[in-house]
Amino acid sequence: MTEALILPTTRDEAWRYSDVAALEGMDLSTFDDWRDIEVPAGETFRDVIAITDENTGPDETVLHRLRVRLGEGARCELFGLIAAGRLGRVEVVVTLARGSHFELGGVTVGGRETTREFVTRMAHEEPEATSNQTVRSVHWGKGTGNFLGRIDVVRNAQKTDAAQSFKGLLLEKGASVNSVPQLEIFADDVKCAHGAAIGQLDESARFYMASRGLSPELSRRLLVQAFIGDAFVALDDEEQREALMQAALDKLDRHL
Repeated sequence: MTEALILPTTRDEAWRYSDVAALEGMDLSTFDDWRDIEVPAGETFRDVIAITDENTGPDETVLHRLRVRLGEGARCELFGLIAAGRLGRVEVVVTLARGSHFELGGVTVGGRETTREFVTRMAHEEPEATSNQTVRSVHWGKGTGNFLGRIDVVRNAQKTDAAQSFKGLLLEKGASVNSVPQLEIFADDVKCAHGAAIGQLDESARFYMASRGLSPELSRRLLVQAFIGDAFVALDDEEQREALMQAALDKLDRHL
């Protein structure tokens, strides 16, 4: 089975900015393992994925691939932190029925020569479904953070409301982040929006904090915490939200 497997290359759109060489070091028998999630009509499903130093080695490749199918009026919430491994990738394909909703909150954090990425596809196939994706990336060294998000709206999926928001924060020269939004819309009564911004820490805010006696390390930590907080704001489980935030900030503290 693995002998016949053709690995992706950077010519493949969904792997354009990825570290495809890292795939050679993983167990290829698991490459095509997809986790299928069915959310029945009217029900709610939530999951949290955390790729951290506690569960992943520094040179490992970790690939999570999910296929989500939402029934009418169903809701799925997925929150993720990718902060470990040479290559960490969460790939999600979602098919939405009438009136369903999908929520994604994701954060990538890292340095060295690592790649951490979220790759999604929203298939709006029926009317009145909604989706919202918020991804934040914080990188230093030669770390790379990616978000490739595709939204497909078929002709009869009127009243679709789909949004993507990506922001990248570069803490050192040499780090990079990439955002590739793709929208294919064949219905005319829809709301589809995407936004992307990339920048560095606000120097005026750092100066203000320094003038109030805060150390450079604490100032950086507070600014990063505020920056990535948007991704987890929809997670109403306070314990899970704080655990994800703490893991992201711990990564920052250990490596900067």
